[in-house]
Amino acid sequence: MPFSQFNLHPQLVKAITALGFKAPTPIQTQAIPPALEGKDILGCAQTGSGKTAAFALPVLHHLLTKNGDGLRALVLVPTRELAVQVERTFKECSRYTPFRTAVVIGGVSHSMQTRSIQGGAAILVATPGRLLDHLRQGNFSLEIH
Repeated sequence: MPFSQFNLHPQLVKAITALGFKAPTPIQTQAIPPALEGKDILGCAQTGSGKTAAFALPVLHHLLTKNGDGLRALVLVPTRELAVQVERTFKECSRYTPFRTAVVIGGVSHSMQTRSIQGGAAILVATPGRLLDHLRQGNFSLEIH
């Protein structure tokens, strides 16, 4: 089955095609439809199975089809390495969209991260500890406007 079965936004289909993906993986086939309906999903699959795209594509689809400004999606992950991986997937899948992604992790300058978010990021990928540091310092807000 092709990715077109999901009726994803054309800009996402263009990115998927550019990435060379021909057909969704089993986790994507099971997770994307309920996520597109706004349902919660819990998925378990091996490394490299496409789990990140399974939730990134529905998130991006919703951002493209619903109006909004500023920071619109928050992805919390337990480690810096995973945060970098998730950020990369969001950037690859959103390459033909106007959305920017920021990452907030330890070991990186607070000011650079703050500028990235305040510079118009729509998607924030963060580790909990560093996110709390930024929120306590008032560097940015997660308040929805």
